[in-house]
This record gives sequence, C-alpha cells and structure tokens, in this order.
Amino acid sequence: MENEQAPAYGAQAPHRQALREFAPKLMELTDDVVFGDVWERAELGQRDRSLITVAALVALNREDQLRRHIQRALDNGVTQTELVEVITHLAFYSGWPTAMTAARIAKEACDQRDS
Repeated sequence: MENEQAPAYGAQAPHRQALREFAPKLMELTDDVVFGDVWERAELGQRDRSLITVAALVALNREDQLRRHIQRALDNGVTQTELVEVITHLAFYSGWPTAMTAARIAKEACDQRDS
C-alpha cells in the first residue's frame, strides 16, 4: 500500500527512499500500518493525531521525526499558536531543554513555510 502524503513526509521523500532500500520491511510496516492504518482510523481526525504525535515527539525529544510531524501538523490545520502552546505546556512535563529544542524546530518549520 503506497501512502499518498505530501513530499515532506510522504512515501517518496528522499530520506524515506534511502531507508526503504536499507530496511524495506520497516518502511513497509511504517507505510501500511502506521500511516495506512493507524493514521487513517476514523476515531480521531488527522489534526488531532498530529497534535498528539507532536506532543509525544516533543516529550521524547525525537528531533528528526518532530521536524517532519510539525510540517504535517501545519498541513493538517494546527496553527503556529497551538504548536507553541503544546510545547510550552510540555516544558513542565518533559523538561525545559526539551521544550526549547522543540520551539527551535517549530520556529524553523514555520519560518520555512513563510518563505
């Protein structure tokens, strides 16, 4: 199952193509299960899933994935103000350095969209 996503995080993005060659089964499961099943479940909308995913990635300090999921969250209708609020809220739960890193990544993603 080939997922139809924007190039920044889609199945054909360059970073994903390289991983597909290196770990094909991992990428198959990522496309089919994570993005093809979990992300498509009707119980939560894409916007809500994006907020949840961003929050989890902030808390876990997963910079690479956070960068891509912030882009996806913006595509799914999450506002810059909402992203900043999620990051600020999480500063008290996941630590100030984690929140500062997330704020930098979010700013870069928002600046990139504005340019």
